[in-house]
Amino acid sequence: MDWSLVLASQGIEHIIDHDDAKGWMLSVSEEDHERAITQIHQYRWENRHWRWRSPVFEPGMFFDWSCLAWVLLNICFYWWSEARADLRAKGMMDGAALAHGEWWRLFTATWLHADLGHIAMNLLFGIPFLGLVMGRYGPGVGLLAAYFAGVGGNLITGLVYGEAHLGLGASGVVMGALGMFSVQSVALLKRGNKNTFRFFAGGILAGVLLFVLLGVDPEADVVAHLGGFIAGLLLGSLLALAPRLIHKPVVNLGAGILFAALVILPWWWALKES
Repeated sequence: MDWSLVLASQGIEHIIDHDDAKGWMLSVSEEDHERAITQIHQYRWENRHWRWRSPVFEPGMFFDWSCLAWVLLNICFYWWSEARADLRAKGMMDGAALAHGEWWRLFTATWLHADLGHIAMNLLFGIPFLGLVMGRYGPGVGLLAAYFAGVGGNLITGLVYGEAHLGLGASGVVMGALGMFSVQSVALLKRGNKNTFRFFAGGILAGVLLFVLLGVDPEADVVAHLGGFIAGLLLGSLLALAPRLIHKPVVNLGAGILFAALVILPWWWALKES
């Protein structure tokens, strides 16, 4: 179609034709053949640096259904906390306890929820956000980074509110995943094309609007949400700049093992110290 427009602009009569053996072709008269070839070559040479014609994203849907493992873990911890009355007190975010060295609460608090509605809301938005992040950054790397973003949100909350703060929930992880996916196109900025900034800015704007819609609620822990979102933006930007590294199977395996260790060890410590 591009070549047809080139020939039409030069007044060269032609027909777009299709042959089962040869595929699509342009048919021109014999006397116009050399001029048509010359114009097409000239068109291709003049536009050889059109970066906007390069592929921006890989085809297909970046969604990893292994994010359901995170969902299952949250459901198990909720069931455990309902069966064991003291579990929330041992693992929830407590500013005073954190100030006295109980670091594990930064991690354990992300697995606890106040009630069924609380966990249902986090899982409702966590599935699409985390699934997209794990698809984009790799299953192990994406999951671990979103987990760290949630921990970062808890840390920022503790620093802001001090010892008076109490909190729990996976919303920091969910907002962290949203932040990570908002900056997943940051690597495009390295191409030096003015059009790539539009993709990047559009992703950031969409992420901020979603954060305002979902994360800013007077009854919710807005600081934890914002902390997780900002941590997700930072982690996502760093990871998006190393696409070859984060998609290596061995890297994702290592990240998955580290994630499992950072789920088990903090809870072991919390139960041991209590």
